[in-house]
Amino acid sequence: MKIEPIGPDRAARLVPLLEDLHAVHVAHHRDRYTPNPDPAHLSEWLSEWLAEPNVHALAAISPQEALMGYLIYDIEKRPALPVRPAETRAMLHHIAVAAPLRGIGVGKALMTQMKEDALAKGADVIGVTYAPFNAASAALMRHFGLEPVMTMAEWRRPSDEASQEPPQPTSETSPQEAI
Repeated sequence: MKIEPIGPDRAARLVPLLEDLHAVHVAHHRDRYTPNPDPAHLSEWLSEWLAEPNVHALAAISPQEALMGYLIYDIEKRPALPVRPAETRAMLHHIAVAAPLRGIGVGKALMTQMKEDALAKGADVIGVTYAPFNAASAALMRHFGLEPVMTMAEWRRPSDEASQEPPQPTSETSPQEAI
């Protein structure tokens, strides 16, 4: 297997793996994700995204030139704030491996190359978000020393109840206790 950069001109090659990755997220969070996006729109979106100067994609390619997996990350320079120092963050957005090839080290090879590339680009932090249901991603990230440091929570208006409001604290509970 070889790991190589993949640019906007080859973004369409990533679409089948993106569709598989996206379907898993739709299955767990239907209100959050659009089911069955159009492959042409996915290809166009990926191409535009990969054309951005700080966005990088890596592909794992088999000796037969088949796409085994891919990874997309960006490099963000974050200025110092009064509450934290400046940092250059490599943020992992996607990692996908073809289903029949999972568990043989494709994800580890992609992550190893991303970390090497990101450090060469000046990153001093590597970040990622992943869904709580995705134990495989959590294990892969832990393998590379990425441990959860915060939890993001969200309320989403159910698609079938457009007028539903988020729960409000009662008069017996303070706003802090409601959280």
